[in-house]
Amino acid sequence: MTDYYDSHDGTPADDAGQPETEHGMTRRQLIRHAGWFGGAVVLTVASGEVISHIADSRDTNAGAAAGAAAAESGTLRFVQVSDSHIGFHGPANMDVAGSFSEAINQVNSLGFRPDFVMHSGDLTHLSTIGQFDQVKQMMTGMKTDRVFTVPGEHDSIGDAGRAYRRTFGMGTLGDGWYSFDTHGVHFIALVNTLSLEKLGHLGNAQIDFVRKDLAGLSSDTPVVVFSHIPLFAMYPQWGWSTDDALKVIALLRRFSSVTCLNGHLHQLFTKTEGNITFHSATTTAYPLPKPGRAPAPTPQVVPARQLR
Repeated sequence: MTDYYDSHDGTPADDAGQPETEHGMTRRQLIRHAGWFGGAVVLTVASGEVISHIADSRDTNAGAAAGAAAAESGTLRFVQVSDSHIGFHGPANMDVAGSFSEAINQVNSLGFRPDFVMHSGDLTHLSTIGQFDQVKQMMTGMKTDRVFTVPGEHDSIGDAGRAYRRTFGMGTLGDGWYSFDTHGVHFIALVNTLSLEKLGHLGNAQIDFVRKDLAGLSSDTPVVVFSHIPLFAMYPQWGWSTDDALKVIALLRRFSSVTCLNGHLHQLFTKTEGNITFHSATTTAYPLPKPGRAPAPTPQVVPARQLR
């Protein structure tokens, strides 16, 4: 269920050896495009390698067995959710709280307890106190030890992220960035949504934080980076990129295993460049068009039976 796009123009790349359908896509790609709503993504880190798959609450027995094996081996398993947009009201999804609840149910039905859950931004739609309180209360229902967040641009409307930081920013630095270690993996949570002209932006203070944060790590330490807007040029025409991300990417090149996880695109995407793999998580709220397939990245209305 992951869409693979050509890194130059955002158009779908063919799967080698797969026959094309009448729609010009391979059967595998057609299956990937058939469902946009994935909810939760499970990520497993073993021997420095990060493997992702869509959470499937129907696979409880397999999940329980895998979770037990992971616990015995010391493997790290965590879940990413993204773009819940609590507070959104529109034809694209009339019940975003309900669809986010379904994602939470996916997390709680995995058959194992994830080490933590990360929400990669746009927790709310209009960054009101009530919306932040609602999403925070909803996430307390996740069966996990810890919940981490990074802000999206919808979490800083009109106040430069102050309401977000009052609710979720305890213990963070600067505008809400931070890092932590668990199971031998180093995690960095970045904020690239507060200085938006068109593209995401990190700023010198945050880049300096990353430089100092990484300085003492050995090159064989697995590193996972969270941000809302992608750290690669997914589709700059729509602002789906971060203008100064290459400065952080350069700092990550010396590490043997780096994974960058983001939201914002409302669709699944995977891309690998050398030692760095990028994964975009899907949304729990409403779909956005594929890159370049519409005049702008606005909420897409799909038949109700296709929403999930």
